[in-house]
Amino acid sequence: MNRHQPMHVIPRLAVPPCPRYLNIQSFNFPPPISIQRSPIDLLKMAPRLSQPVVTLRLLRRYYSSATEPLIRVTNLPAPNTGHIRILELNRPSARNAISKALLANLRAEIDAVHIQYGPNGEELPLQKRFGGAAGVDEKGPTRAVVLASAVDTSFCAGADLKERKGMSQGETAEFLTNLRNTLTSLSNLPIPTISAISSVALGGGLELALSTHFRVLSSNATVGLPETRLGIIPGAGGTHRLPALIGLSRARDLILTGRRVGAPEAYFLGIADRLVEIVPEDERDGSDVLGEARKAALSEAVRLAQEICEGGPIGVRAALQAVAWAREEVENKMYERVVNTEDRNEALKAFQEKRKPIFTGR
Repeated sequence: MNRHQPMHVIPRLAVPPCPRYLNIQSFNFPPPISIQRSPIDLLKMAPRLSQPVVTLRLLRRYYSSATEPLIRVTNLPAPNTGHIRILELNRPSARNAISKALLANLRAEIDAVHIQYGPNGEELPLQKRFGGAAGVDEKGPTRAVVLASAVDTSFCAGADLKERKGMSQGETAEFLTNLRNTLTSLSNLPIPTISAISSVALGGGLELALSTHFRVLSSNATVGLPETRLGIIPGAGGTHRLPALIGLSRARDLILTGRRVGAPEAYFLGIADRLVEIVPEDERDGSDVLGEARKAALSEAVRLAQEICEGGPIGVRAALQAVAWAREEVENKMYERVVNTEDRNEALKAFQEKRKPIFTGR
């Protein structure tokens, strides 16, 4: 049996099918792509691939330090210019529960992306390193962020209840304020953000995923907001982000019952934008299926980021802002922002010359 058999991916449909009648075989999937290359070769090829390919070798990380960071950071070249930044939560001993330290690290990574863009989402000049002695960052600006887990058993288990047990009332209030501000900052990033979820995302873990623009779930994933069963309510955006995403009635059902839902139902409800189906052969591998599912969800999330980054960077950011407001005057304003750019002229020229445009973000 080939343990690395490609997974089937179901994109979000305008009217998704009901899970009980979901027939994976009815979808016409493209043939799998297999490229035997070294990680360095793949990194060099990434911007030139007509269909982005993400392999396990490409995503593998090595560290010389004995202590691994709370968030693993990987930068992959994006199509055209810039890079895709992958942030992997890495607290295996606590199933990625959000502690003070993890939250501080996450906020720092989000802030590092924010400083690359102005208040209106415009790209700022790259900062020089070491006072200019080392030039500018050759990776270029961040074009998309993928939030994932380095832990097979959990995307994020929510707040660290063991740590919170030792907090005073004031410390708890401060932590909640920092958590809410961090998730708001994540949701306000001017570039596409994608969560890759396998196994479980509960409570604050799901609220974290709801703060991103897209969610990719493996078919074995489970999500939920169980706070009412603990005598409280979701306190980091769940009660307003979930209804905005799936509608008031469905959100009320999930929040008041506190029930967990599997990935197929999450896809049907609209929580998931992509559903990565794990083939039955892999499900018989026992515990290893968790690792395969995590890597498959991450690969598909990166693939989605690469697909988005095929578009013009200015156009992608403007479209993201226009859709967020969903108002005619905002659309008109965003269109005026993109119509006189070099990227738009390049797209028209490429169309005439029957070639793919090469966007520069200007």
